[in-house]
Amino acid sequence: MGIVKIDDELHEEVRKASSVMERSINAQAAFWIRIGMLAEANPHRTYSDIVEEQMRLANVDMRKVSGG
Repeated sequence: MGIVKIDDELHEEVRKASSVMERSINAQAAFWIRIGMLAEANPHRTYSDIVEEQMRLANVDMRKVSGG
């Protein structure tokens, strides 16, 4: 585990986003890093495609979450 150095302005934006998404600052940054890496590796895929695939890989049944 290491330390990632980012500027104060970006840190503040991560902090605000983490409160909306109900994640810790570190979890929010890790999420964005993971999604960004997947997006760079798969430029033909949309954000929604990437998140949907990650949910499926984690065995999340979206029908149960959405009530459908």
